[in-house]
Amino acid sequence: MGEIVLWTLVRITISIPLIWILKDYLSTQLWWSMSLVVIFVFVFYPAVISYRQFQDKNKKIIEDTICSSCKHFDETAVLCMKLDKHPTEDYIPCDGLEWEPINKNG
Repeated sequence: MGEIVLWTLVRITISIPLIWILKDYLSTQLWWSMSLVVIFVFVFYPAVISYRQFQDKNKKIIEDTICSSCKHFDETAVLCMKLDKHPTEDYIPCDGLEWEPINKNG
């Protein structure tokens, strides 16, 4: 997930000066439209695609492993917060020894 944020920040860092340079060559109304298009096409859309790929890649881990029912599991980062390790389909960081159920009552 951090990689998605990193590359989104890199793309926005590149697009802001590009948009600023375009300001000198386009009328104000066209500049606003082009700015929105550049931000959507170059920054927002690739981030959404990357996030969907992240979800697809980790769907089985999030739904089918013992980690997904543990209170130490962070679904958004696919991370065991207690051991600070990423589980996979074949690797459970604690081997189930540190597993604690999610407390749904509070």
